[in-house]
Amino acid sequence: MGYGSYSHDAHQALLATRAHLGDTEVFKQSSCHPLMNPKGIRLRESRDSKEHPKSFGVVFALDVTGSMGDIPRLLARRELPKFMKILTDSGFADAQLLFVAVGDARSDSAPLQVGQFESTAKLMDQWLTWSYLEGAGGGSGEESYELALYLLAEHTEMDCWVKRKKKGYLFMTGDELPYPAVSRHQIDAVIGDRLDEDIPVEEAVAVLQETFHPFFLIPDLERRRRCEKRWRELIGDYVVCLEDPHDVCYVSAGLVALTEGAVKDLADFEPLLAKAGAPPDRVAAIMRALTPYAAVVGRDGAPPVGPGRSGGDGRFKKLKGK
Repeated sequence: MGYGSYSHDAHQALLATRAHLGDTEVFKQSSCHPLMNPKGIRLRESRDSKEHPKSFGVVFALDVTGSMGDIPRLLARRELPKFMKILTDSGFADAQLLFVAVGDARSDSAPLQVGQFESTAKLMDQWLTWSYLEGAGGGSGEESYELALYLLAEHTEMDCWVKRKKKGYLFMTGDELPYPAVSRHQIDAVIGDRLDEDIPVEEAVAVLQETFHPFFLIPDLERRRRCEKRWRELIGDYVVCLEDPHDVCYVSAGLVALTEGAVKDLADFEPLLAKAGAPPDRVAAIMRALTPYAAVVGRDGAPPVGPGRSGGDGRFKKLKGK
């Protein structure tokens, strides 16, 4: 997937049409959309084309449980064009976006939903607003983030990696812990894969890191207390703590620009924020959220240090014949 060209003006115009709509008029699903049901999924593909010779896979995996539903609404109402504006201005006009919605497999009817990689504003918006914001969650301090990690590691293929060994980007939003392991029973029920055994979440992360830069975005400083330590154990410096959920798109775009070297440092990134329309009163908070990672990748004048941990020993083991 990923055909067609992105238009910032078209995206802005699309969002303007829903300025006075209620949330249920934007996100109309009352259950998982059939085309976002991952059961039986083969691949979600980000591919090169004549329009996009250097396709670039980006995934937003959005926690849609009760405490996190504001972020998809913000993206659908005003923020997503700002992310795309910064990416385009940074030299990533061939970005292709995939939306995944994450819930809790122990309590939700739709614990995992997945769209397609897309390049046009209309289709990006379609998959985002087709997401079912179930708004539940298990209340145990955990959500099924590990199912999304498994799905992206096992069921995506991106030409940016296959052809150019350039990793894609995962921006997962959340405020809870993952479960300790990818349950083979849940994977069978939700995706349809048959596994020999449960997979420790550490192994799921390791395999995912072979093809993605996996960022976990905590929406504010209060909620970082719940989950930051565990996520740092899993993905190290790829944990980014925001001060406000409104900053998700600006921070995500900044993480791409810093990692890819599209800006030499944070000061070089700041004009891109202004050009994308970042509110002046949010710029300082956005820069603070980015500063720890900028230091890690040497974009603040500090010596460069490799972010996070990578590795993995191959693909997950499945039952014979599956």
